[in-house]
Amino acid sequence: MLDFDKFTQYSKPGPRYTSYPTALEFSGSFGYAAYLDKLHTHDPKRPLSLYFHLPFCKNACYFCGCNVVFTSKEDKKVRYIDYLRRELHILSTHIDVTRPVIQLHFGGGTPTFFDAQQLNEIIGMIKSHFKNFTEDAEISCEIDPRHINDDQMRVMSEAGFNRVSFGIQDFDEKVQVAVHRVQPYDITKQAMELARRYNMVSVNVDLIYGLPYQSLETFKKTLALAISLDPDRFAVFNYAHVPWLKKTMRKIDETTLPHPAEKLSIMRYTIDYMESHGYKMIGMDHFAKPQDELFKAINKGELHRNFQGYTTKGGADLIGIGLTSIGEGADYYAQNFKDMESYEAAIDAGKLPYERGVSLNEDDRIRQYVIMELMSNFKLDIARFERLYGVSFSDYFADALQALQPFEADGLLTITPTLIECSPTGTLLIRNIAMPFDAYMKRHASNQKTFSKTV
Repeated sequence: MLDFDKFTQYSKPGPRYTSYPTALEFSGSFGYAAYLDKLHTHDPKRPLSLYFHLPFCKNACYFCGCNVVFTSKEDKKVRYIDYLRRELHILSTHIDVTRPVIQLHFGGGTPTFFDAQQLNEIIGMIKSHFKNFTEDAEISCEIDPRHINDDQMRVMSEAGFNRVSFGIQDFDEKVQVAVHRVQPYDITKQAMELARRYNMVSVNVDLIYGLPYQSLETFKKTLALAISLDPDRFAVFNYAHVPWLKKTMRKIDETTLPHPAEKLSIMRYTIDYMESHGYKMIGMDHFAKPQDELFKAINKGELHRNFQGYTTKGGADLIGIGLTSIGEGADYYAQNFKDMESYEAAIDAGKLPYERGVSLNEDDRIRQYVIMELMSNFKLDIARFERLYGVSFSDYFADALQALQPFEADGLLTITPTLIECSPTGTLLIRNIAMPFDAYMKRHASNQKTFSKTV
């Protein structure tokens, strides 16, 4: 049993580590010319992963932390497609488009807010530039079940899309009303049936715990309904309440948010419930069936983490395309402009819409490896680390090892000269366990409104 009084003491602001360094370290000091130099001097052996941000939503979901543009105007979507086309043309002059593409992902916003013809147009212009998709390429799209139809799914299926992700969050009507996302079970079931009819290899569904009016009892019902859809993967996220960053979150009554102990009860029950129904915990917040490639990857210690979540497609250069998109190379991160006016102005000037990023030094890369290994596989092979980087782990991370002593005393992890490994309970606090290895945390320690809480 979890000791909630002890456990909730770990509730503190902390990064989710979709990158290291985190986006807080992105700046204009890694300038446009430096970014282009990174693109031009790539390792030809590294394949490509493409992320397209399709930012439009019809209405605001109050819990959403994504970069979105709310609109019901058709001309905005048409205009955006034109700018994507022009961005792709500029990009093709800076990177080798003949490199193999192993991953393509449409994120948002609501990608399926674009109709079938528009989706077909976007896919067509991508494939007119990038023609070397591998046979096993992962091609995926985030889908709002309220905005998907037969024509759209057919277009994606014929274009080779093989994975889709459905946002559910919660099936409880009171919760749905409070977060401004009313989505009846039947609508989600119809979307699932549509995905299966068009032979999507894998279907992921997203749930969120920590939303207004949620309790363990209400979430049990949501889990039962979600399991009945028989998805291949689950992502069960801890709601990140950051109203100082996202204005729509200010519409949520904070007095209705569940206590950290209630959230931990939900998470503990979720883990037990998922495992009793044939799913295994994969990385932070994720669950998959044993036959899923994510499950196979974590057993081999080969799971990777990036801005798109967990993936088996490591070792690729991620190219972010579209408003606010983030790219990642072997030693850099790069982000496009977040506001549409600046995004369009850059493309009008014949430039990539790059705004800011960070170039990684050797210390960044060492810490990135450690943090991402822990976040992905819940363990770190110290001997392998020392072979890769040629440094003594115990010397280099003496302060981090000291900071982890309370975690070991509480049974959250074990530390030996050759291995750090989280216990099942420790995996729930993996963000906390990774933080001592973060060289930038001291800079942000005094600002409680930098990150969401870890519990």
